[in-house]
Amino acid sequence: MSAETPVLLALDLTGTFAFAVNGALTALRMVRLDIVGVVTLGMITALGGGIIRDVMLDSLPPATFIDWRYLAVAAGGGLVAFVSGRNLDRLNTPITLLDAAGLSLFAVTGATKALGLGLGPAQAIILGAVTGVGGGTLRDVLIRQIPSVLSSGLYALPALIGATFIVVATRLGGYGLPAALGAAAVCFGIRMLGVRFDLNAPTPRAAPEPGPDNG
Repeated sequence: MSAETPVLLALDLTGTFAFAVNGALTALRMVRLDIVGVVTLGMITALGGGIIRDVMLDSLPPATFIDWRYLAVAAGGGLVAFVSGRNLDRLNTPITLLDAAGLSLFAVTGATKALGLGLGPAQAIILGAVTGVGGGTLRDVLIRQIPSVLSSGLYALPALIGATFIVVATRLGGYGLPAALGAAAVCFGIRMLGVRFDLNAPTPRAAPEPGPDNG
């Protein structure tokens, strides 16, 4: 998989930028922050999932602290969001698109890195999803919101499906840029269908209200 490292890095940095902008804009929409707060939350959103993944893989120090480009791209994304923050009312669609893009790219790169370090398919799929949802979950906790992965329709499921797609392709010897982009496109498409049609993952059936007939 070493021959494909540039592909993995390019996808990872693209996802980092997308999530940094999305995370910072989402935070701005929820709470009032100064430039430090906006950039910090953007960086946490962009880098948190990868750090969690690397710690779980015992790949230390995390890639974020080895390659300066991750920090630079994440900080740049946060600054772009800060400058664009005055137009928040017109940015709902870009925020959603960036979120889906970051989720998709990170699900693919997370699963691919796990496979490259010798983990099995199931573990790689789980870590792909963790990479995709981890940063946004940390951001939501910090701004005291219910994490999107727990409350937003189709969010974790697209990440799991995208990660499964790239794991299967890699196992069949087909890993490369087309397979990686295809897996990301599958995840992105499912996520956007969920947003467009307000689709939700299955939830428990509500318990009946107590009454004279049911106690």
